[in-house]
Amino acid sequence: MPGASYQPSMLTKQVVRDGLSYFLRGGMWLRHAHLPVSGHTIVDDFIGVCVATQQDPAVDAYVIAQLQALGVKRVRLDFTYGDLGNDDEVEAPNARFLSALIAAGFRVNLHLVQPFQSAKHMLLAAEQVIWQQFIVNILDRFGHQLAHIEIGSTINRKRWSGYTFDGFLATWDIAYTLIKARNITIAGPNIQDFEPFYNVSLLKHLKARQQLPDVFSNNLFCERVPEPESNDHRIFKYQWTTWFDYNLIKKARLLQKINQDFGVSALISPVAFWAIFRVQRRYPDALQKQADYAARYFLLLAASGALKQANWGALICQREGLISDGLTEHDYPALERVTHYQHADGALQHYQLQPSFAAVKTCAAQIQGAQYVRALATGNGLEHHHFEKDGHTIHAIWTQNGKVAFLDAIYTQALLTQAVMVHRDGTVLANTHAFVTESPMYLIWHNTTLVQATPTLAKDLTIHAHQQGLQYFRLDEDDWQGLVLASNAEEAALLAQQLHPARLQAPQKEGALRHARNAIWAVPDPRNTAAQLTIKQPVKMYPHKAFLDRFKPSKAKRSWNGAMELMRRGIGTAMPVAYFEKVGDTSLKQNFYVCEYVQSEASIGQIFVAFAQGESHFNGLQAEEVYFQFAQFCHDMHGRLVYFRDFSGGNILVNVGADKQLGFSLIDTARLRCFPLTPFPEKYRLADMTRACHKLHWAGRERVMQIYFGMIGRQFTWRHRLAFHLYDFKVRLKKTIGRKGWKRLMKKLKGVGTSHAASG
Repeated sequence: MPGASYQPSMLTKQVVRDGLSYFLRGGMWLRHAHLPVSGHTIVDDFIGVCVATQQDPAVDAYVIAQLQALGVKRVRLDFTYGDLGNDDEVEAPNARFLSALIAAGFRVNLHLVQPFQSAKHMLLAAEQVIWQQFIVNILDRFGHQLAHIEIGSTINRKRWSGYTFDGFLATWDIAYTLIKARNITIAGPNIQDFEPFYNVSLLKHLKARQQLPDVFSNNLFCERVPEPESNDHRIFKYQWTTWFDYNLIKKARLLQKINQDFGVSALISPVAFWAIFRVQRRYPDALQKQADYAARYFLLLAASGALKQANWGALICQREGLISDGLTEHDYPALERVTHYQHADGALQHYQLQPSFAAVKTCAAQIQGAQYVRALATGNGLEHHHFEKDGHTIHAIWTQNGKVAFLDAIYTQALLTQAVMVHRDGTVLANTHAFVTESPMYLIWHNTTLVQATPTLAKDLTIHAHQQGLQYFRLDEDDWQGLVLASNAEEAALLAQQLHPARLQAPQKEGALRHARNAIWAVPDPRNTAAQLTIKQPVKMYPHKAFLDRFKPSKAKRSWNGAMELMRRGIGTAMPVAYFEKVGDTSLKQNFYVCEYVQSEASIGQIFVAFAQGESHFNGLQAEEVYFQFAQFCHDMHGRLVYFRDFSGGNILVNVGADKQLGFSLIDTARLRCFPLTPFPEKYRLADMTRACHKLHWAGRERVMQIYFGMIGRQFTWRHRLAFHLYDFKVRLKKTIGRKGWKRLMKKLKGVGTSHAASG
């Protein structure tokens, strides 16, 4: 069983030699491999799903009904020893289910899975006899009713499958001989992820034996990269990722090339998914992100032209399914379902469709059986793909995470009026819909004439696409532009009218919350006069900043973008309401950021000052409670790849909830940066932490950092302490000879001059 002391491996010296030889001979070179291929047909069963049942026959009927609603024509079913039933002719659930799927008209890809111990010992004659009889029984019972039979299961994952290289060749030899003797399509060997050395070596050996598969199967996962369009950092590590363009399309096309070089024409991806728990590590709206990724994954693979078919993983599963089984992450089986989807768990009454179900259903309806014409834009944050189907022109369009595009910048108003706009989930959108986001949408014209488009991504703009109950509205009038976040059009119009930037004017210092480089002041909230909004406007620009900022977005847009990035990642901040900027403003001061006013009990800076002055409590909170919860907040923020850059104590607001649970909100978000890849650099962790803990005494700093580094399995060392000393020195230097120091000196000199004049 998996986890035994002996772990077999497929990675032999021969596999490495074969792979290196192919690589050095230029086998992995394919010009523009990262780009889609124009002018190919997508088969009508391109999208499939992995299915399973359980003892209750009602689950069979439920799954078949949901498959019909989903609109897929092809399924993959895992079958192992005992699944046909016993000698007393008692039909097992999987055999019963397989018969039902065939009767319902589905094209079934039957995946034969050997138990771990059987796979491990396939060089033994006794195991070979068992395997041979199992296949004969399958063929006798179902044979030509199957679309194909797949042999092999994540064979390059030694903890899951159990195969050695020679053991798998023995497995394949038996299966190939029996299956091809019946003239049935054989698929395999089911390699996991993009590890082409295995593909090369296995194809080389199978070709020499004259036992090449009809269909090569490789699970093209990309859930460990940030999103489907991203380059895979695991191939050449983080610093080389953007150089080699190993995105999903390139991986698919290279695998196709390897197949063709050895004489196999068809490539499929039997299993892929995004697990909810993995997405939640970075984004709180994991169900919506899974739905986005599912649609984008299938659209990209369809555009690649490299795959005949692609499957989603388990249909019913809390962790990765299109349907939740109502269980928890802790109920997941010990053996990964990508290796063996043995049965559907949970109770039928608890099954619930996930957003990804509607996303896959809509994608299948739009692209299966379509002609892929060309990519209008790809690889630069905006994906825009042209399909044709049943005499209709279909454009699938979306952005990468957080980015946005404006439809009226891409199409003429006449074209938008003629189009039917369909959301990722299948709902028809109003023709006034204005935004392209990370959730794919489809624009459909009832003809196949060339639709002119100018794919354009909104420059330097971020939004949080999955704001429940809120929408984005554009302001574009009187030389002013910006965005308003509101619950409906009427509320947006009210905010735009009452807060129109032409009417906003920063108060004098006496009427402002803050008045230095930026003026910050409060106004009544037009939606609720009992509440307040905070407005921020730059009012002073030092010469060097004025020069550098000419090459950046406006301060208002940067503040908006920073707040949106925090919200996308589930990190507390003041709720953005709007940003406005004047077109062509050379002063760099005609821009406004509007957010909700944050009520807080204190800032972390005030709390740390109190502890530094010897207080053991702050408003009933013990120091240890504050240290632990603050370290946890920082750990979560950095774990979601946020480098705040202005992480000073005054910008971290604190509220105390039930059971002394602290809620943290970040303000002054203009300098924030987010990173697409892990690991998060240590220098950025330290830069934030030294700034946040500056006003805390050394004992407190030590404790916060011990907790913080303990959460990532590390120690707080002298090198880290040195970073704190250097920051302390920098602050002292700034106060003495920096801008603040000069201000103090001038005030002091002015005071001396005034006293001399008075005495004179």
